[in-house]
Amino acid sequence: MPVLWLVIILGIVEGVTEYLPVSSTGHLILATELLGFKASDWEAFNVAIQPGAILAIVVLYWRTFRDVLVGLFNGDAKAFAFVRNIVVACVPAIVLALLLGDAIDAMLGSAVVVAWALIIGGIAILVLERTVRPRECNGVANLSLRQSAMVGLVQCLAMIPGVSRSGATILGAMAFGVDRKTAAEFSFFLAMPTLSGATVYYLVKYNDRIAPGMYGNILIGSIVSFVVALVVVKLFVSYVTRFGFAPFGWYRIVVGAVALVWLSGR
Repeated sequence: MPVLWLVIILGIVEGVTEYLPVSSTGHLILATELLGFKASDWEAFNVAIQPGAILAIVVLYWRTFRDVLVGLFNGDAKAFAFVRNIVVACVPAIVLALLLGDAIDAMLGSAVVVAWALIIGGIAILVLERTVRPRECNGVANLSLRQSAMVGLVQCLAMIPGVSRSGATILGAMAFGVDRKTAAEFSFFLAMPTLSGATVYYLVKYNDRIAPGMYGNILIGSIVSFVVALVVVKLFVSYVTRFGFAPFGWYRIVVGAVALVWLSGR
């Protein structure tokens, strides 16, 4: 397969999976292996195209960010609460990444870890969907400091490839009483500093892993992920508000099981 096709496919995978509770990292690793490439050779690329998906959230929620910025200048309590909740939820992941960065990097090329994490995460989604009865919060600014801190702690599980950052934050929020729509949007907003920080950290630390000719591919992959994420995020919020997350749980279990069978036969 030509490298350009792999770049486009990985961009599509990133855009589709980044904000769904199915693990973008896990799918990128499995997709790379399935298409006959070595996943560890594409780690830097997969991280570097994340800004495309991040930009999609900026575009889709620009009014929210505008209102928060204006509110901060005007001393609005809800604007400060919004920023506070995002910052508090980011802290645990930052601390853990600095402490365990090398151990986390070592797992990024393991398709077997991804497959098991997909299955276990899928089971967790099904259990939470049946047992948790979240309350209406009506926006990220209305979350408590405790809820934000706990979601931040749960997000740390996503450092295991296949767990899913969005899945961990959404389900963690629901487990602490946040409604589906607010949980999903909190996950989107939390992705911006989290993914941006992870991208900068990884590219600075492992800049030597990016070949000079890779930057054009990164640009193409980022553009593809941006366009795809624009569509997926809008549909996702509407879907989970009406139908919940159970279908994503079953999807994870099936994909993880199929991946284990395929990997065992290689």
